[in-house]
Amino acid sequence: MKWGISLYPEHSTVEQDCSYIERAAAHGFSRIFSCLLSVEGDPRQVKHESAQLTSCAHANGMEVIFDVAPSVFSKLGISYDDLSFFHEIGADGIRLDEPFQPSQVADMTRSPYGLMIELNASSADGILPATLTHDPDRARLISCHNFYPQRFSGLDTAFFERESALVRELGVSLAAFIGIPRDDAFGPWPLKEGLVTLECHRGLPLDFQARHLSAMGLIDDIIISNCFATEEELASVEEIDRSLVQFRPVADPGLTDNERTVALYPKHKVRGDLSPYLLRSTWSRVEFADLDIPARPVGRDLMRGDVVVVNNASPRYKGELQLVLQDMPDDGTRNVVGTLPAHEQMLLEYLDSWSRFGVLL
Repeated sequence: MKWGISLYPEHSTVEQDCSYIERAAAHGFSRIFSCLLSVEGDPRQVKHESAQLTSCAHANGMEVIFDVAPSVFSKLGISYDDLSFFHEIGADGIRLDEPFQPSQVADMTRSPYGLMIELNASSADGILPATLTHDPDRARLISCHNFYPQRFSGLDTAFFERESALVRELGVSLAAFIGIPRDDAFGPWPLKEGLVTLECHRGLPLDFQARHLSAMGLIDDIIISNCFATEEELASVEEIDRSLVQFRPVADPGLTDNERTVALYPKHKVRGDLSPYLLRSTWSRVEFADLDIPARPVGRDLMRGDVVVVNNASPRYKGELQLVLQDMPDDGTRNVVGTLPAHEQMLLEYLDSWSRFGVLL
């Protein structure tokens, strides 16, 4: 599993790009997406600028995959059976944004340059299974979803999950994009309405987008699609534990240190016997049996998305952490440590019996 960034040299400088590469590499990022679809000008200049990018990337332990299409091949005088141009610029792979013939894709995976060939996973065009019938080098065949600059044009979640599951069933690595929700972030095109794979991610916090994709369990590599992520944004992605579902509630103003200790327990796991009202993590009540958790008035009914800790008023359950699934009356035995915003509540759908999860405060 890899974290990735994107670079668009035609909209920045070599110095800016290299500085970003160094910062991202320091936060554990290891792959770069760059777009040749919008590149204009002399192929020699394109080659020179691209080689500078890959040289800096490789010096920082990062790989580079360039987005291309048949029109780019034509513009740069490249043939599918001669990929030496990409070898000369130091590319580690190319992403085929638009379809080539399946037999051509299979041939590309067997070029002498060891290039990764990445297919567009969002097109539902059957190219991937068709390519597999032409005996590609499967070790060099990967896939990646699109990103969508225009508002309301991103992928439907059910479609995304369906197409991603098909790719995973075929045993092919899969990547997807998340977008920086800032007006000053840019991509390859003038439009600045976000640059996301999933429409439901548009405008939401960057780390939530990454945690949502991770929770689905379908995506290998997650790439930030626009430039430039801040140190805080890079760090928020780096800290994600992709082995479990992580929630970031808005902390309750009255949250105590002991309640925080329970919420941050690193071994939360949903009990196997599911309730329609609560997802329960019971090991914390064993771990923190001696912790003092005085009752705090809630002042309202409990609501879906509340993260609660059972207090001293219920000694048998004290210290148990629970995620509220539907509204229920407050009986005085539960303290609200935080509440999940509407977008965070999407993640509740990915928990089941024995699912591991974490709370970020």
